[in-house]
Amino acid sequence: MTEEKCPQLVDYFVVAGLAPGGSAPLDEEGQQRGGRVVEPVTDLVVIARGLGEEVPEGFTCIEKTQGGHPAELSAGLINNPHMYLCYRRGHDKPPILDLGVLYEGKEVVKQGWYVIETTPYSRSASLSFGGPATHRTFLTYRRAPESQALHTLGVTDISLLLPSKGEVAAHTFCRVEKNLNTGIWGPALYLCYKRAVAKANALVYEAGLISRYPEADVESFPLPESVPMFCLPMGVTVESWPLNTKYQLPVFSTFVLTSACGDKVYGAAIQFYEAFPRECLSERQSVRLGLVSVVDRRPITNRTLQVKKSVCVLSHWPFFTVFQKFLTFVYRYSISGPHVLPLEKHISSFMHNVPFPSPQRPRILVQLSPYDNLLLCQPVSSPLLLSGASFVKLLQNLGPENACVLLLAVLTEHKLLLHSLRPDVLTSVSEALVSMTFPLRWHCPYIPLCPLRLADVLCAPMPFIVGVHSSYFDLYDPPTDVVCVDLDTNTIFQAEDKKPLSWRSLPRKHGKMLVNTLTNLMKTLEKIYTTGQEEATLEFLLTDYDLIYGRQKQLELEIQEAFLRFMSCLLRGYRAYLLPITQAPSDRTTDCSSLFNLQGFLKSRERTHQKFYTQLTRTQMFTQFIEECSFVSDRHACLEFFDECVQKSDVEKPEEVRLIDLDEAHSGEHTVFIMPPEEPQEPDGSECPTHYSYETFPVLCMDLFDQPQDQLRVPTKGSAPSSPAPRRTKQEIKLAQKRAQIYSAVPDMWSKCLLGHCYGLWFIYLPTFVRAESAKVRALQTAYEVLKHMETRKVVLPDEVCYRILMQLCGQYGQPVLAVRVLLEMKKAGITPNTITYAYYNKAVLESKWPSTNQGGRLRWAKLRNVLMAVAQFRQPVRQRQKSGSVGSDQRSRPQSNLIRQSSWSGLSESSSHESLTGSMVKSNSLNSMRGSTDSANGCSDPASRKPPVGPRDTSTPSPFPPGGVLVRRDQVCLSNFYKDCAETADSDPDCSCQPGERDDTVSRKAVDENYNNVSPPSRGSLTGKLQQLLTPTRHRVSGRRAASVDARRSGGENGPVHRVSEQRQSRKAQVAESLLKAKERLYNATSESSLSVGSDVDLPDTTNLAFPLRKSWDTNQEGAGLQVLMSSCSLCRSCNSLVYDEEIMAGWTSDDSNLNSSCPFCSTTFVPLLNAEICDLGPISSYSESSILLYPQLTPLVLRKELESLLENEGEAVLAQGQLLDSHSIIFWNLVWYFHRLGLPSNLLQLVRSSPLANQLAQNSAVRVRLLWDTLTPDTDHWPPLYILWRIHSGVPMRNHSWRRHNHPFTLAFLEEVLRWVGMNEVHKGITLFLETIAKHPGTPKIQRSLYREMLFLTLAAMGRDHVAAFDKKYKAAYQRLSGSLGRGELRRKRAQPPSPKAVDCRRSFLLPLEC
Repeated sequence: MTEEKCPQLVDYFVVAGLAPGGSAPLDEEGQQRGGRVVEPVTDLVVIARGLGEEVPEGFTCIEKTQGGHPAELSAGLINNPHMYLCYRRGHDKPPILDLGVLYEGKEVVKQGWYVIETTPYSRSASLSFGGPATHRTFLTYRRAPESQALHTLGVTDISLLLPSKGEVAAHTFCRVEKNLNTGIWGPALYLCYKRAVAKANALVYEAGLISRYPEADVESFPLPESVPMFCLPMGVTVESWPLNTKYQLPVFSTFVLTSACGDKVYGAAIQFYEAFPRECLSERQSVRLGLVSVVDRRPITNRTLQVKKSVCVLSHWPFFTVFQKFLTFVYRYSISGPHVLPLEKHISSFMHNVPFPSPQRPRILVQLSPYDNLLLCQPVSSPLLLSGASFVKLLQNLGPENACVLLLAVLTEHKLLLHSLRPDVLTSVSEALVSMTFPLRWHCPYIPLCPLRLADVLCAPMPFIVGVHSSYFDLYDPPTDVVCVDLDTNTIFQAEDKKPLSWRSLPRKHGKMLVNTLTNLMKTLEKIYTTGQEEATLEFLLTDYDLIYGRQKQLELEIQEAFLRFMSCLLRGYRAYLLPITQAPSDRTTDCSSLFNLQGFLKSRERTHQKFYTQLTRTQMFTQFIEECSFVSDRHACLEFFDECVQKSDVEKPEEVRLIDLDEAHSGEHTVFIMPPEEPQEPDGSECPTHYSYETFPVLCMDLFDQPQDQLRVPTKGSAPSSPAPRRTKQEIKLAQKRAQIYSAVPDMWSKCLLGHCYGLWFIYLPTFVRAESAKVRALQTAYEVLKHMETRKVVLPDEVCYRILMQLCGQYGQPVLAVRVLLEMKKAGITPNTITYAYYNKAVLESKWPSTNQGGRLRWAKLRNVLMAVAQFRQPVRQRQKSGSVGSDQRSRPQSNLIRQSSWSGLSESSSHESLTGSMVKSNSLNSMRGSTDSANGCSDPASRKPPVGPRDTSTPSPFPPGGVLVRRDQVCLSNFYKDCAETADSDPDCSCQPGERDDTVSRKAVDENYNNVSPPSRGSLTGKLQQLLTPTRHRVSGRRAASVDARRSGGENGPVHRVSEQRQSRKAQVAESLLKAKERLYNATSESSLSVGSDVDLPDTTNLAFPLRKSWDTNQEGAGLQVLMSSCSLCRSCNSLVYDEEIMAGWTSDDSNLNSSCPFCSTTFVPLLNAEICDLGPISSYSESSILLYPQLTPLVLRKELESLLENEGEAVLAQGQLLDSHSIIFWNLVWYFHRLGLPSNLLQLVRSSPLANQLAQNSAVRVRLLWDTLTPDTDHWPPLYILWRIHSGVPMRNHSWRRHNHPFTLAFLEEVLRWVGMNEVHKGITLFLETIAKHPGTPKIQRSLYREMLFLTLAAMGRDHVAAFDKKYKAAYQRLSGSLGRGELRRKRAQPPSPKAVDCRRSFLLPLEC
């Protein structure tokens, strides 16, 4: 498996500013558009006009409030001195930063604040008369330091307002929440002021591109031309500063771009100033900047010239904090020096050497220099899309109620204009606004940080979300229909002629729950939130990162979860109103009205909220949401997660339900260190001289960049698969794991869970299977029948992948009608299709060609046919009367018609006898293993000599003998007494076939000589007859053929007691025999590719009822030649040296999809079970060839599915049809073969075996057959042979040669007969006691690897047939309960005599019983 390349962290590095070729000025255009330049406020005074004071020169008096009322500050005084506030603008002083109100005696003057205590005429400036019961009121202000006079948020406008007159603060104004009128009468009066960046003597130009890296565009993402405008949204400014001006710190800003395909690209930039040469300015520009006197044009030398520039990185990932640190380091590197390495080396090192954090490397520590480092952490693993949203900043800057008001504005698609003096806050809050309406997506214009050049978008006649710098309002007034949100003052401004937005317009219950949750989170935020701390030290990064920022991350998710919970409750039950496409599409099929029952959805909501829901459903967001739910989109994983949230929130108290679960599996402490670029050294080992120093930020030189060794690729975004893809979303995988964990504790559900994952594996393989089949439609129909069979068996499906893949294939191969049937099958199974499945269903029925609805010609032909058929039906009775004599002869000649199938004794037709593996390979009875090779010589294998199946008896004629043979007393049942009596029935016994490859007598005879303990083998026919007598008292399945042979033998004079039975009992026996005959006739038709039922007495009910055709693994074009694959899952527990079998292994598995271990049922030790496979060559002689055993770990269906999905994701679906699967992924291949043949599901995997080196070493054949065995393929010959092997040895049945050694075991033929006799007489406890006593009497340590249950089960299976297994389980369990009282459970468990667990029995029952012994 190739190592997956990590995505690239940074795509571009850009330097923006004043382009070398010159840029167009923006200030002149701004003045033509009506722009205005406002100087900051530098002085404040209070005058008393009632005392004769006048407004000082250069000052402006505030005489009116915003509503036009008198703005007297002393209106509440008895002797009103008519005091007014005056201000002066200018640049001669540092600007005033803030205004305030001081209540003397109640508070202390803050440091840095000035109090206006007197008027310019030295009178008191108190706005109230102080006294014992009152306090004096003064105005205060705070001024900027001399060194920070420029680029400071200074006060640019002041106003007064009277709330009692309905006046509110104007847009962008801050209100001082202290009443100026503290008198006993008069209205309340409040002070408001506006702040803006104080600038002077500046020229503004359009930003241009100075340099970039890389120079060539990335194929998947070309560099947009508008990037420089977003780096400097207010343009490039050339400014003149006083010499004593303090150097300005860089300003960090972020922005978001949307590509043509809808992907978001995040930009992070810092803006800074650097020196600009005066020689580049014209005389007119120098005059405007104050560098030349206006009168005599003399240069002014006490000012410096600065120009704004920006550096920026573009990325698909919103790591804004990391980018800010990197850009700050780059800027500091450029202004310091000299350096050994150029700046370009550090830029290329960060872009090419820093990987994207992944689960394997969740923390990446980047050492930029010996003194600078940054920590890059993996994003929170969440189904929600990664964005640059900060819900903490949203709540901090807006508060709970205003946040809900903006939620309402976004849901109803209003025009929103966000503005702030902090550019980075604009992007974070804007991203949060469009994220809090998930799953609805904003499709209208969205510009979180809008450049001044693009401000015309505010006049667009459509909804938008735009963020601008607050200085925009110094130049323009916003449109009246726009909702303006000031993030700095937490105020929302709306048009006066419209009803103001209120969060109470939201659905009452859900809106109130949201506000309460946000209020509580706001209180928590105020307690725990602290500003970012210094992170320069390595110790902080590695020790305190989670401690400092863990709470903030958790709080971020809780705020996001509150909005997600509101949206889940808001759209609860929406999927019930989706309208699937069930007919041929028309022009209006894809309309929202055809895809969604809008009226039904509105009627399901409360009547008081109809207005809100009506507005919501009319938005473009909701229409697009319905289309995304109905058709395939790149958001199907997110929509599926939202559906799960809707289900979780459908409770009485949804606020207590957690919707977002952190994936802690992807978190870790592993940290990857990225070192800075190495500094070169001189040949003598000394340090290189420092050549690189910069006066200004340099133009990037491409020759100095280090080229990447291996270009990292950017992952493809949002690509919906066009071909059927067995992909599960993270949410489906997580849900399947939870279900498996629950089902693992329930015995009867665990097996169904494993069964569901097995069927899921086959449906993942289904696209490859259908692609290889010539009859595509038939293959799809087979898959549909498998779905129906799964519903019949009540299979627990972990997800909807089975239905989804079949729907995808229906769309790919043009079968829309079948897709509709699959949807109906889902609804029949009680499964509501999720967003992904529903989308692929609609795609299949929409894009496929439907059958023609024009039935004109077809209908006329059908009518003509019906007429002719009716005439023929009317004429038939007339012909029968006229030719009554010839009718009988016609009926007698009918069996000669080629429509009647002539069946041989094996159940195969004469014409299809060539389909058997060899000439004598036929379906056998449970006693087929007791016939010898002499049967073939006696003509048993000749189809002509075989008797046809005996039909059902006529129950009206009672038989003098019971249909099951003679009835004997229990004390007469002994195999050794019946050898001679039944020897004459050996040749007439129909069960004469043996399994393929088991006709080599020399091998078996050698084994008999070593292990039968001096007991001469009797004739197999006698054993057959005696076992038939054993079956009679149990009253289980009875063969009609055996009954007929016993009747004939008894009528010939056989001695023995004869008992008549009643007609009712004989009729019941006849019905059982008839059912057995029907089962035998179905036996071949239900044979799977793996020949699972070979050697069984009757087929199982679950397999005979299959409606889908099971594959034949044997190639019918070749007779008697091919490859045979023997497989077994029996594994050895090394701890207790016990063999653990298939159902016990399944019962010991866990729900962990990464755990390969199973637990031993005897010692509870965990071990990895092994899957054994052996490839044999079946030549003309049909003998086993020597071949090596292939051992592979047996994977649980959960682990196998995870590995298979990973394989398909990395190497594509084509790998399932290539020999590479068998060579490079043999574990996955053989596990798939095992499970597919275990369930009898069709596949083409065996074709890969034909071309593999394993098959080439044996023979060049095109036919491959698989047999699944219950017992191990490699028994330990140092231990005693199992009882069923000894039985077959004594019976002379040819078997595979295992070279058993001579052992002095106590298991004689008499012992085997006695055990079988007790089993047949339903006294299994005596058989268990006999086994334990025999072992105890034998000297030495018993060399047994199988449990007592397994020994007796296999013996019963070999001697009596497979249909007795279920009955034996019940008998053994009852016997174990009976012996537990006398011997004790602990003693029985120590001797490994316990029966299998209920979970193991249920696993065997769910997976049927198709394994051979």
